[in-house]
Amino acid sequence: MKAMILAAGKGTRVRPITQTIPKPMIPILQKPVMEFLVELLRQHGFNEIMVNVSHLANEIENYFRDGQRFGVQIAYSFEGRIVEGELLGEAVGSAGGMRRIQDFSPFFDSTFVVLCGDALIDLDLTAAVKWHREKGSIATVVMKSVPKEEVPSYGVVVTDEEGRIKAFQEKPKVEEALSTSINTGIYIFEPEVLDYIPSGQEFDIGGQLFPHLVKIGAPFYGITMDFQWVDIGKVPDYWRAIRGVLLGEVKNVAIPGHEVKPGVYTGLNVAINWDKVEIEGPVYIGGMTRIEDGAKIIGPTMIGPNCCICSGATVENSVIFEYSRLGQGARLIDKLVFGRYCIDKNGENIDLEAAALDWLITDARKSLPDQPPAERQVIAELLGTENL
Repeated sequence: MKAMILAAGKGTRVRPITQTIPKPMIPILQKPVMEFLVELLRQHGFNEIMVNVSHLANEIENYFRDGQRFGVQIAYSFEGRIVEGELLGEAVGSAGGMRRIQDFSPFFDSTFVVLCGDALIDLDLTAAVKWHREKGSIATVVMKSVPKEEVPSYGVVVTDEEGRIKAFQEKPKVEEALSTSINTGIYIFEPEVLDYIPSGQEFDIGGQLFPHLVKIGAPFYGITMDFQWVDIGKVPDYWRAIRGVLLGEVKNVAIPGHEVKPGVYTGLNVAINWDKVEIEGPVYIGGMTRIEDGAKIIGPTMIGPNCCICSGATVENSVIFEYSRLGQGARLIDKLVFGRYCIDKNGENIDLEAAALDWLITDARKSLPDQPPAERQVIAELLGTENL
């Protein structure tokens, strides 16, 4: 069976992470989110997968290659061009990407599934496809019911008693919402749907294809299913996803490494004296990371590989990416550290280089500037960053 993963977007709402990592490659405890989708597709018999790529396309292609090691076949449709020797991504929209693949050579020749490449899901795809076929649907949206107060964050789908889609509402106010069923970005299509997508132009599934299907009265349905759906649309969503995995709230995502003590997991060759640090799980510490004596780590916290947490530093309820060095006395609560940025759980960030705070939170591979500890503390206090 055939499927497509949408992976061409720039992920602007997840910056600065997506400046160097494409959204489908954002790691969930060292495993790219798209890998979980590939595994789900394989489990339900979808072993031929097309992926449209654009922004940082090489990162995705170099990791997944042809899919052999994941037990599937994968091919890529690049959306963009080369400018002065550099790949320039130019995405053609989710529906445009489908049509581009079909125009190249008719790939979609039977019922197929399309997934957005930025969510953790445990959906029973087999049951969803069965329902789709029984309805004789040309297109089916897999929906999820959410509390009414949450509908302003999503695209709402309005259906009749038979499940036929009548209208869409994009992030409506609570009092204006006609439904609590939301679009999860999981779709089931018949090849005929491609006849409604123009060739050679940007075209969107949700914004253009679906309204057209409603307008012409096509057999277009929505099914509400009970499944876990962890969307990583923004930086706070990612922070919550990692937290949920560590707390055991996200199904089918195991904490990697070895459980060295209750709720504390480590990768290979972590340097730590367990008698001289304070650690409260759930915590994951990546391989080749050093935790110095006197450090304090309170979960749920993830510390990536090749990091250094210096003596006296505190990390609580935070996500620290690889090769991060937290200096003596650094105090991070509800933060995400990625490269030169420190981001709070609401998405606000500080550029550490611009703020001249590289000595406090920096790349573990860098040599530290020669600056007296007392002077560093004065600078931190002046900038109000001693409690980062």
